Amino acid sequence: MKNSSSLAYSFTLLVGDFIALLTAFILAYILRVSLDSRALINQINSSEYLKIWLFLIPIWLVIFAILGLYQRRVYEYRWREMVYLLTGSVLGIMAVITYDFASEQPVFPARLVPVYGLFFGFLFLVLERTILRAGRIRLWSTGFGVNRVLLIGDGKTLASIVKGINKPSRTGYQVVAIASQKELNFAFKGKKFSDPREALAQIPELGVHTILVAGISSDNKLADEILAASQANHTAFKYIPTHDGILKNKIEVELFQGLPVVSVHQTALTGWGRVIKRLFDIVASGVALILLSPFMLIIFILVKLSSKGPAIFRQTRLTRFDHNIDIYKFRTMKLEYSGMLPEEAFNKMGKPHLSERYRKNGDHLKNDPRVTKIGNFLRKTSLDELPQLFNVFKGDISLVGPRALVPHELKNYPYKNLILSVKSGLTGLAQISGRRDIDFDQRRALDLYYVQNWSFWLDIKILFRTVVDVLGGRGAK
Repeated sequence: MKNSSSLAYSFTLLVGDFIALLTAFILAYILRVSLDSRALINQINSSEYLKIWLFLIPIWLVIFAILGLYQRRVYEYRWREMVYLLTGSVLGIMAVITYDFASEQPVFPARLVPVYGLFFGFLFLVLERTILRAGRIRLWSTGFGVNRVLLIGDGKTLASIVKGINKPSRTGYQVVAIASQKELNFAFKGKKFSDPREALAQIPELGVHTILVAGISSDNKLADEILAASQANHTAFKYIPTHDGILKNKIEVELFQGLPVVSVHQTALTGWGRVIKRLFDIVASGVALILLSPFMLIIFILVKLSSKGPAIFRQTRLTRFDHNIDIYKFRTMKLEYSGMLPEEAFNKMGKPHLSERYRKNGDHLKNDPRVTKIGNFLRKTSLDELPQLFNVFKGDISLVGPRALVPHELKNYPYKNLILSVKSGLTGLAQISGRRDIDFDQRRALDLYYVQNWSFWLDIKILFRTVVDVLGGRGAK
């Protein structure tokens, strides 16, 4: 059973974008032509202007379509959508300006019209898509357009999958049935099957739109039956590997000597991608250091005055290819505990019981007695990490990447070679996902995901989220 709600939403976005852009350029005309008494470059009456833009706006929509703005991979992610909207708007106005130069018929009555049009166009597009997104969520909350999922698997991740996607009013997905040969260790209100084949036979009755497979045993016959059932019932088929193996790597299909082959890459961060990332690191960290230097000087002085010891703390970490580096931070610990392992520090202060609580809480302790008063503030806001901008500028680490590992942590990283195939980062997926609220395995999984699925837009999204979290006071939570 196909779910046509995504197609309907894409069409709604298309119509909404058309209306938003048309409204923007009508407003641009009113502001510059109707309300502005200055002379015009070209005399274009309102009806002629409207006809021109009814013809030109589809050019923008074609550009938007090429960028993927009507596909779920873009419009489901707010920051990516906004970046692509801005990119598409700039490309659109450039295309129209090019047409204006090449055409005998002028498009703009004045030079300010494209400026106004671009500004209001982007503004109205963001507003329109925000309204449509809210309307879609409202419809989901009533059950309309929700994607009904059949989850098949034996993996231990079933509970986290259900918890993550089974929120119809937020995600648009509802797990209506689970087929697992193992006993479920979590509460589930939908239908349960011990035999996946029985569940496949009831796909029409369940009204399933998507079959989601996670961690089934290596039963090729069952896998073939699931795929056949998906094809027969016209459902979407998705697979989530539940181990850190080859299927989670970046794959690429290409022709080799006339034969289709699948190339597996440990990371997408190779070739020109690595060059672009490094250039961005240099420019962004350089600008940030210039802008933030007065603020960093104030923090330096406050740390120096608040407690004995140096204001800057150095720690040996690991980065790409297992290289040791010294990273810089504003010192947040009392001098007598600086550089010690947590267990050593807690034993020294006569509170060894805190070690167990620290580890159980994901290497975090509320009101940590090792930390200074200003250190608590710097940690909560992540401002203690600002000196690492020097590390980024030097090339030791990147702005975005996996967490920089301390050498003694390597024993806890079975896939350390994969994580160390790229530079460590000042921020990353784990940080913006609530690094104190997720366990070690989840943080490691996020690092692995980043390494294997890197893209420039993923970096931009993580940086935006980091800035928002810091400004919102969420910092290192």
